[in-house]
Amino acid sequence: MLSLTPVLTVSYEAKISFLFLSAMEFAVGILANAFIVLVNVWDVVKKQPLNNCDIALLCLSITRLFLQGLLLLDAIQLACFQQMKDPLSHNYQAILTLWMIANQVSLWLAACLSLLYCSKIVRFSHTFPLHVASWVSRRFLQMLLVVLLLSCICTALCLWDFFCRSHPMVTSLLHLNSTEFSLQIAKLNFFYSFIFCNVGSVPPSLAFLVSSGVLVISLGSHMRTMKSQTSGSGDPSLEAHIRAIIFLISFFCFYVVSFCAALISIPLLMLWHNKGGVMICIGMMAACPSGHAAILISGNAKLRRAIETMLFWFQSRQKVRPVHKVPPRTL
Repeated sequence: MLSLTPVLTVSYEAKISFLFLSAMEFAVGILANAFIVLVNVWDVVKKQPLNNCDIALLCLSITRLFLQGLLLLDAIQLACFQQMKDPLSHNYQAILTLWMIANQVSLWLAACLSLLYCSKIVRFSHTFPLHVASWVSRRFLQMLLVVLLLSCICTALCLWDFFCRSHPMVTSLLHLNSTEFSLQIAKLNFFYSFIFCNVGSVPPSLAFLVSSGVLVISLGSHMRTMKSQTSGSGDPSLEAHIRAIIFLISFFCFYVVSFCAALISIPLLMLWHNKGGVMICIGMMAACPSGHAAILISGNAKLRRAIETMLFWFQSRQKVRPVHKVPPRTL
């Protein structure tokens, strides 16, 4: 059986470095995701209609803001309050549960965005997928509302399961004589809550993988068509395929890294009591939302134009700023 040396505590310098890194990741993630939110909200203020893609990105960025805040609270709780020799505190378990819920909501939104890309870009030849793509394009807002409703239901179920497992556990600990047995019950309850909260990620994962696979197959078919027709390199359909696939692959990679880091942190917390390893996992989890937001900004023409406008405004302010010269003194 794999065994690790317990690291019940870390040095003061390691805690400061971890908190500084967490604060930097929080700042980058907040700035990137808040920028996406503000650009789209400003369009709403100017009474410019948002397309389906902008609405999905707006909802996804709001969820990411919540994720970044939870991960910062998680880092502070781990570094300053949670002791490895003690069972997981109720606050720490609540933060992890809320993170799992928010991460699942972001997966649902990414699956909706993947289906939208697939319906807009892929050229279907069969009747059934053609009708499905047409329905997704026409009913995307309704589909987004259904997804948000399902996310609220999953949130209620996860919170109900968490409180049902935690409160009876706390009362039963007062009547148990064996401390070791009570700690094992607490660990199993939290592990079951972790599994229960992630069961809802299966349907959006399947939808995301299927639609992404269809996009990749469509890209291969389109490239073969381009080679046979010897068309130019500036094909808008090819560029749309590539932008969508970059977004989807980057999201999938970041999501897998974040989920695996969260999964590894559970035995590090409850079995091996390795605080340094848990800090590394939380740092990886916090880097994923900010990294994907940066990729979104770089690949979205509207967001790039907003950044260029901001940079132009700052440069013009620097040039317009008057230079006050001190007149020479006369004797």
